[in-house]
Amino acid sequence: MKIFISSARTGLEAERDALDGLIRALGHTPVRFEDFSAQTTPSREACLRALASADVCLLLLGPFYGHVFPETGQSATHDEWVAAQAAGMPRIVYRKQDVVFEPEQHKFVRLVEAYATGVFRNYFRTSTDLMTKVVQKVKELESAASPLAFAKLVQQPTIHWISDSTAFQTAGSHESMLELHVMPLEFPGYSTRELDQLGASLMDRVRATRTIGSDVALNPIRSDEYVAVGIPASRPRSWGAPQRGELAECRLYKTGQLSIRATLPRDGLGAILDPDALPQQVADLLRFSGALNIVQEDRIVVAAGVSTGAVMSVDTFDPRQSRRSAQPIGFGRSRRPLRTEPDESVTLAALGAGAAEVAPHLAQALILQVRR
Repeated sequence: MKIFISSARTGLEAERDALDGLIRALGHTPVRFEDFSAQTTPSREACLRALASADVCLLLLGPFYGHVFPETGQSATHDEWVAAQAAGMPRIVYRKQDVVFEPEQHKFVRLVEAYATGVFRNYFRTSTDLMTKVVQKVKELESAASPLAFAKLVQQPTIHWISDSTAFQTAGSHESMLELHVMPLEFPGYSTRELDQLGASLMDRVRATRTIGSDVALNPIRSDEYVAVGIPASRPRSWGAPQRGELAECRLYKTGQLSIRATLPRDGLGAILDPDALPQQVADLLRFSGALNIVQEDRIVVAAGVSTGAVMSVDTFDPRQSRRSAQPIGFGRSRRPLRTEPDESVTLAALGAGAAEVAPHLAQALILQVRR
């Protein structure tokens, strides 16, 4: 289990250092910014990416709020709290007693402890006191059952594949896209009025996830069968330059199906299905779907697919390398899309705490189809 330690370091130096050794002694992996090596990725992005890879967020509330970043108007700890909340990640909060909070930290503590949106927290006075409580909580997490529960489908639901649409085949044939679909079971669908209301809130819901920058201009889309939000690329694409996968569209159908579309990582040789990176990208899309707070039914069906109208390969994506020198396994051009055909339903936890467990199965099924 990877445990992300989130807090300002000032005022909590002893606690952060003690937690590092304690978590390792318990057989788990601590994740904290002190251990990050030199890298080209901006510090904030590196921290949020490390948080996304963790299983649990352990938040310490000490006296200081931390440096405020002009991009968000918040501290790194505040950004991490929002990201963990949006991802549905388990959050453990410990508040230090007998300290005076600076004004901004006091506001943040009130946000964390808010009855409607926050979580219950525990207190500590000393490092020893904190260690005892963390050991107990980690043991609870170890013994907790998986939040996921799978069940065989009696009847397979109809999935709307975006790559089947005439509009996509005409306009998107030069881009291999990753699709993730979430279908709630035993859901009667939306009326036209309900779909209009959800369409009006969809852009705000997307922004509330903090997945995209506040300066990105979203594009609302409306048809008789769905409402959607188009998400432009965060930076202009230049041919041959390595590009990470990015969100491209969020779509909600009258049937209740929620669909997310994203680009795949790519370089000068085309799109890349990276066996290591694809599960993480799928997990991120699952958590993004859950953070929209649209699907509420207890049981859902999840499907993933990749359109293959352009050159694509199974290989390792390297953002520092613009073009691979050797032809990788799976290199080729195919018009047959890659798709998982769901035969099980799963609990709603797949869009939150269980995303990291569901995503590898979906990603592996897609990659195996390329290698056949």
